Amino acid sequence: MFNVEREGVEHRILSYKDSNCVGCGICVNVCPTDSLRLGPIVPVARGLIEMDLVSCTADSCVLCGLCSVACPFDSLSLTIDGTDIKEMDEYPSWDVESSVDDEECVYCGRCYSACPRDSILFERKLPNPVDLVRGEIEINEDDCIYCSFCADMCPAGAITVKNVPTSTSDLLNNSIEVDLSKCIFCGVCKRVCPENAIKQICSTCMLRDEIPAPEITGETFILERTCVNCSWCSEICPVDAINITKPFEGTLELVESDEKVCKGDSCHACLDVCPCNAVEIVDGKSVTNLDFCNLCGACVNACPQNIRVVSRTAMKLNNVNSESWKEILDSLLVGK
Repeated sequence: MFNVEREGVEHRILSYKDSNCVGCGICVNVCPTDSLRLGPIVPVARGLIEMDLVSCTADSCVLCGLCSVACPFDSLSLTIDGTDIKEMDEYPSWDVESSVDDEECVYCGRCYSACPRDSILFERKLPNPVDLVRGEIEINEDDCIYCSFCADMCPAGAITVKNVPTSTSDLLNNSIEVDLSKCIFCGVCKRVCPENAIKQICSTCMLRDEIPAPEITGETFILERTCVNCSWCSEICPVDAINITKPFEGTLELVESDEKVCKGDSCHACLDVCPCNAVEIVDGKSVTNLDFCNLCGACVNACPQNIRVVSRTAMKLNNVNSESWKEILDSLLVGK
């Protein structure tokens, strides 16, 4: 993390958060004073070295804030007199979204498991199983031979049998217990008992009108500050409860030649740096799934063959009022 600070008529601070950075290099591309440098993103991604992905030459930085507003991932923040320019109406802002519809979410947790950036907070509250089943069970210990058939066969793990002596004086120190908080009154123990020592009744079906319906509640929340809008969560959500707007539109292609071809498994630099888990190696070639790619360009920077080409046709950055800024930002798009 670096901070560039300057006092004057305004107190300006440019802060960099490496934890949010994906190595896309967009800030480097738009810096009008060439004050930003992109580090070795592949060794960093592979854990071979520990350093910031972006560095800044403080002496040449003019704290204009263009890098801050251009970064789609909130890795750079310029504050003026304590206020982030992203909160000021006169500065550009990204029109992206990452949200969960609480009314539709069923708390399955698939988005939480799939998120490549650990940007989803997920909590599921399940009802107590004891409140959903009813029944009775009784074991006649006079008839029980402590064979452990019932414990071994119990699908809920509700029965515990002690039948191994610990000394010569407790040969008859046997016991059998049923944990009613686990028992589902399925009757397996009763049917498997060779001595008919178990009596069991399930009344769940008979009392189904009295038993409350199971209610699953919880919370699913996306941390926008670390979300890269890859859309894994929305693509995998079975009930379409998640809305994701990507920062860019466009394509990403491999442009190979006789001299330069994808090395696939022997390289996989693109796979290692991709913040979206959108890259995989198929038949020895790198393949990018555009459903999950956010067109950040980190893989382009990482490719040692320089055969990956990102073509952004549009971006969701609004309110660009400065003509000079617009010209610089348009350089991120193909054909501009």
